Amino acid sequence: MNSESNKKDYSKAKRIKIHQPDAAKADRFNPRNRIYVRAIDGLWTQVRRKMGWVAMLFFLLLPWIPWGDRQAVWFNLGEQKFHIFGLTIWPQDLTLLAAFFMIAAFGLFFITTYLGRVWCGYTCPQTVWTFIFIWFEEKLEGARNKRMKLDQMPWTFDKIWRKTAKHASWLFIAFITAMTFVSYFIPTREVYIDVFTLNADAGIYFWVVFFTLATYGNAGWMREIMCLHMCPYARFQSAMFDKNTFIVGYDAKRGEARGPRSRKADPKEMGLGDCIDCDLCVQVCPTGIDIRNGLQYECINCGACIDACDQTMERMGYAKGLISYTTENKLEGIKQKVLRPKLVGYGIALGVMIIVFIIASANIAPIRMDIIRDRNALFRENDQGLIENTFTLKILNKTEQAHEYQLNVEGLNNYQWIGPQKVTIAGGEVLTLPISVAVDPVELSKPMMDIEFKVSTDIDGQLESASQESRFFGN
Repeated sequence: MNSESNKKDYSKAKRIKIHQPDAAKADRFNPRNRIYVRAIDGLWTQVRRKMGWVAMLFFLLLPWIPWGDRQAVWFNLGEQKFHIFGLTIWPQDLTLLAAFFMIAAFGLFFITTYLGRVWCGYTCPQTVWTFIFIWFEEKLEGARNKRMKLDQMPWTFDKIWRKTAKHASWLFIAFITAMTFVSYFIPTREVYIDVFTLNADAGIYFWVVFFTLATYGNAGWMREIMCLHMCPYARFQSAMFDKNTFIVGYDAKRGEARGPRSRKADPKEMGLGDCIDCDLCVQVCPTGIDIRNGLQYECINCGACIDACDQTMERMGYAKGLISYTTENKLEGIKQKVLRPKLVGYGIALGVMIIVFIIASANIAPIRMDIIRDRNALFRENDQGLIENTFTLKILNKTEQAHEYQLNVEGLNNYQWIGPQKVTIAGGEVLTLPISVAVDPVELSKPMMDIEFKVSTDIDGQLESASQESRFFGN
């Protein structure tokens, strides 16, 4: 009798709540509707926090690491040089940057195909900074219910100081973030000294203010709006997902039908599953979704709902894992396949790009030379009766030390080099050197001769050289 009554009561409650998920979903897409994220602790939350701290400290400390007479990582846009520890990338080496970005892309595709949106949930800057801002929010305004109540209260002194302290802390974190970001493009110590002594250029102040406000707005106000409406990753992830991709999933077979009950009650006698419909999984979700509604593109795989559900299951004396990292096939009782064509394809492409990047990095030439012919005249006959061609050599020393370079040309016999043949170039400098090459007309076998300019130097006991083809014109 009681069992039948409980079933009827649950069915009635279920009918009443049918329209609530749709209303909640509609509200989620209203940017003015705020999501109050409930604090939670657990395995995946701890993993996310630790990874967030590692990412944050890496970002903040990297510009402070010295490397010789400069910082280890410095994107010097003014001189068009990217310094990454001992590697210097010039505009001529942009293929190396292209290979790096392709590695990042295929790495993201590979990880997403296998583990879903773990990048979003654990290492994405938007997620890391958002949870940092939420931490300050909880410390200054209280837990979720207190924050909701505080926002509904009139503006008292208590509310004013709490809100002021929260936004001040957000702005401070945003300012440090902006200063750090700018430090990757301008020497760190120079940025901090110039900004705080009010001696920085207007452009520096503009970018510091811009990135401060961008961080403050993204992590403090927009939060899930960035993930739901502005991030393109959520839109094209479906092209990488398959039924063997690990996702945060709810075991509906075990959890349904939902319903509240006491710890001592037997859910089977009540006709209920393990889900007690506490809605904690929704309250801890940073994007405000209900994972029990199935796979949704808004889910960032952060695992917060897993921790919340596991704690509830533990309190109720049920087995954990009602919500877990799983696959669609596993939820449907189908055997999971780890190796599949899409994953293997991404893995091969990633491996190839890594090999290409390593080979290209190891073979970056320390010297580069470009030849510009005199465009005013193809040739001229000088006062000695020799045929003379004029060239402008541009020699780039891609190392960080000064070296002496020897210049010569091949393809001509008994030529005269008019100009210096030995030059010293400082580290990271480009030498523009106008020279002329003169040849007796009898040495020219045809009106246009193929020639090759060469530059060489000794770098750490190893002969390094570069060459460039050109043409020598005669009469």
